[in-house]
Amino acid sequence: MATTDLGNNEWERSKISQQDINLLKKLGISSKQDSLRFPKEESYPRPPMEYRVSFVDHLIRGLSSPIHDFLRGLLFMYGLQLHHLTPNSILHISIFITLCESFLGVQPNWSLWKRIFLCRRNGSSSVAYNIGGVVICVRPDVEYFDVKFPDSVQGWRKKWLYIHEENHGSVEDNIPPFDGAEKICRRRSWDAEATDEEKAATEALMTRIHELQNTRGQELSGIQITAYFLRIRVQPLQARKNPLWMYAGDEDVDRLSTDLSVKDLEKLVRKISSLNKKDTVPTSCGVTPYSATNALPQDHATASPLPPLPEGGEVEERVVVTDDNQGASRPESEAAGSRKSAASSEKDAEAEATSSTRSPPSAASPRSKRKRDEAVDSGTSKAGAARAEETAPDAGKRAFDLYEAALISSGDEEEDALMTHKYRGSVTRCSGGDGGVDGGDDDDGDGDDVPLDDDGDGVDFPLREGISPADSCPPESSFSLALRPARGQNLREDPSVA
Repeated sequence: MATTDLGNNEWERSKISQQDINLLKKLGISSKQDSLRFPKEESYPRPPMEYRVSFVDHLIRGLSSPIHDFLRGLLFMYGLQLHHLTPNSILHISIFITLCESFLGVQPNWSLWKRIFLCRRNGSSSVAYNIGGVVICVRPDVEYFDVKFPDSVQGWRKKWLYIHEENHGSVEDNIPPFDGAEKICRRRSWDAEATDEEKAATEALMTRIHELQNTRGQELSGIQITAYFLRIRVQPLQARKNPLWMYAGDEDVDRLSTDLSVKDLEKLVRKISSLNKKDTVPTSCGVTPYSATNALPQDHATASPLPPLPEGGEVEERVVVTDDNQGASRPESEAAGSRKSAASSEKDAEAEATSSTRSPPSAASPRSKRKRDEAVDSGTSKAGAARAEETAPDAGKRAFDLYEAALISSGDEEEDALMTHKYRGSVTRCSGGDGGVDGGDDDDGDGDDVPLDDDGDGVDFPLREGISPADSCPPESSFSLALRPARGQNLREDPSVA
């Protein structure tokens, strides 16, 4: 079955709350005048001159403009725009840059990246998504940090905004101009492995990563790395004056804001991870990161190869292998190397079982706009072998396509069975129904999936002066609760994965 490209029909009017705006201000992301612009009534992004499209959930995971050359080269090599990446993929890149600069003492290394990660399409056998249409996955044979991503980041696609584009001395645009209709094409670079020469050059770095993970009493975790870059208030994906191994504390020139309180930091870490209220948020790392007060050893080599940049011209790895949106097949040997990801959603099994009989949605119909609960692949799983189709194709129908089966399913291509509950009161929201912000269950019932704000102002981060809790809380509303639990399996726990 050919996949249907939803194209521009995925975009909806942006729904950024006052709570989101307060959080961006607290994190210093909107501290510069005109650094952000918020959409008004438009249902499709039309960024002003010198602005690009981004998302609240990208910014709070380490993205700021101008973007780091490593991210700029990665987008070029993979043939992507920022809106093609899921929030958890953005966090993967932030953690990798922090790992390289703060714990390995090197610039982010493209050869090392290729040893650890690959790209996969985020979609289904019948629908190809554009917003969040690509996920970054850990290779199946690599032992990497358990980042504890949430299985879904609900509602993130509806929280888009404009960020100011700064050239930062690059020949090309720092961030590629926005094109919401640009199709995602799989390129050779998505699966490109490090060469033997690159493996030899990065072997010491891989050894050090394993030591960081496994040294008894000094284990470094993905959550520790995440909490560290959030705590020091430096955005890993931003082009900076200094690398993180030169971080100078409160007076560092790259800091966006003052320190977060312990309470606010814990809320933010839980917001972008799978940690719940009972889990401890690390306040320090098992290994002391490099900084101005913990200098690199003498004669420590910091230079690393970046991914090729746009101004360098075309490179062989950027060759298009297939157009994913057309459902073109690929060699069976390649399909065997792409197992579906861990968060393959609530509807994965049902979607697979019915894929041979279900008609693809019409891109022109309003009902074919994204009706899913914005579940996205977590990126935590390793890529592996493609699953066999659960329903044998009928005679006369198109043969089963291994490539289509290998697409990572976000599982939200259809509307889940829902039950609507109405809660009365000016502040009460649907517990667990994600009536507010994203990821996990809303245990405290305030609609934003992080612990209840104890100061009683109705939001989880302090409001700026002049804003009342009522400005941040919607009036009486109806929210929907999905009844079906997630069926996605974490492949890291799958005994069939080596």
